[in-house]
Amino acid sequence: MSPEHIQTIISAYFNAQSAMNSQDWVKNFTEDAVIYDPVGNPPNKVQETADQFFGLLKMAFERLELTQDHVFIASNNAAVKWTMRGWGKNGKQGIAEGISTFKFEESGKIQQVSSYWDDAAMMRQLRD
Repeated sequence: MSPEHIQTIISAYFNAQSAMNSQDWVKNFTEDAVIYDPVGNPPNKVQETADQFFGLLKMAFERLELTQDHVFIASNNAAVKWTMRGWGKNGKQGIAEGISTFKFEESGKIQQVSSYWDDAAMMRQLRD
């Protein structure tokens, strides 16, 4: 799999998440893909829980903006250092940074994502 293909899928993943579009987001994953978001939480089966996940995002956020600060690709894997800015329904803004690792199958789709970040700190920014 080419680094260009991996970058295209990663960009589609982040763009769909920023748009809070679950249908476009799940297109990037294999049927049995799992996501750890954040690492330490139980894994979620992407195809089964995407609508619920995006429903929670839409309840909390008016708008999300995710940027890929640095992308590192090695074989069928990638790591992305990212920044997320979220504007809550209450008008408050939160900012978080993290690193997500991606494992790709030969099919060109994402098999697993593991995200390292402090989601509770982000939510506190929206509440405080």
